[in-house]
Amino acid sequence: MDLSPVKQLRSALCRAIGVGVCLLSLISGAEAAQSIRVLLSTDVLRLDVRADSSLWVTDEKGRGQALRTPVQVVATGTGFLLNGVRMQTEQLTLNGREQGLTLTFPRPARKPNGAALLSSDSATEISVSGLVHFVRRGKGFSVINLVDVEEYVKGVVPAEVSSTWHLEMLKAQAVAARTYVLYQQMLSATREYDVEATVQDQVYRGKQGVDAGILRAVEDTRGLVVTYQDAPIYAAFSSTAAGLTEDAMNVWSKEYPYLKGVECPFDLASPYYQWKISFRMDTLELNLRRQGFSVGTIATITPLSFSRGGRVAKLRILHSGGELVLRGEELRKAVGYTIIPSTQFSIESIGRDVVLAGFGAGHAVGMCQWGGKELAELGYSFDTILRYYYPGTELQNMSLIKPPIPPSS
Repeated sequence: MDLSPVKQLRSALCRAIGVGVCLLSLISGAEAAQSIRVLLSTDVLRLDVRADSSLWVTDEKGRGQALRTPVQVVATGTGFLLNGVRMQTEQLTLNGREQGLTLTFPRPARKPNGAALLSSDSATEISVSGLVHFVRRGKGFSVINLVDVEEYVKGVVPAEVSSTWHLEMLKAQAVAARTYVLYQQMLSATREYDVEATVQDQVYRGKQGVDAGILRAVEDTRGLVVTYQDAPIYAAFSSTAAGLTEDAMNVWSKEYPYLKGVECPFDLASPYYQWKISFRMDTLELNLRRQGFSVGTIATITPLSFSRGGRVAKLRILHSGGELVLRGEELRKAVGYTIIPSTQFSIESIGRDVVLAGFGAGHAVGMCQWGGKELAELGYSFDTILRYYYPGTELQNMSLIKPPIPPSS
């Protein structure tokens, strides 16, 4: 359902600024539920915005004006400069109307821990539908895209899998992406955004890579979500299981009844099926300290326990200050998720460099993307793929769902 520009702005301000019933009463619940808040970047100091025609800017008090593009947005004091004109407000919303907006970042914005919020292989330019919301934080501002849920899904699917893959797998990815974001939206009422545009949630690149196959996959599954007991599930997925998928309890210490390990002998063609990597020991020590672990000079790293799927569940690190026990995923986080592809590894050597040999990519919980690709090519439908990787679930229209069930620990 398309909202008029006025309704879009009201919806955006209600959700992002927290203005209450006065504005929310002006739009229906169905309309409000379709707007997803995607955090594109944080700590931005300057941003250039283009649109095919003039755009409409609204401040936190609802005062609006039209601007010719391009528009340069700069953080200054406690407000913004828009093409050199000061606006003393902590929040702005830009509306590019039907054509959308193109945002150009001078350089990749980074989170406090140094990780790029826009994915490292993304350009510094992103074209998006919907609205763009700016929130002043510290010396800079956060950039949040407020976009229709189906437009959001179109921006996720080609960023997560290749648009050349079988249509049934593209449909499965679309339904998983839609389910994941609605699950997060229902739990994010107190936050300024629902999801990040990175692997922290789901990679989202706006209009980039959206082709006829992506459009068909999203349209053919419009409104469909995976549910458990009539609520959207935490629709986790990852690249390559290389064996069994994993129980969520083994990875995140949280119990989801539908995230149980299943056999996955379908992803042998994945380029990530087998790998070998190395990383510097001093880098691991530094990153562990940055994450709050008290660790000295590391002497040894030894796997302590393994999951049913053969992945490292816990490791013991002996260092000059004593002993540290980490979960396998905590080691991946410390070294880098893109450096250690999965926790299904063995340690080949330890010295100035640590060498690991392993299998698979990602946390291996939920749907295996390369496994789903093979199943689709074997003739299985998208709904069969989803039910296989999310046992005990069913598909429903998102208009019928209840709030999700929080996981137990």
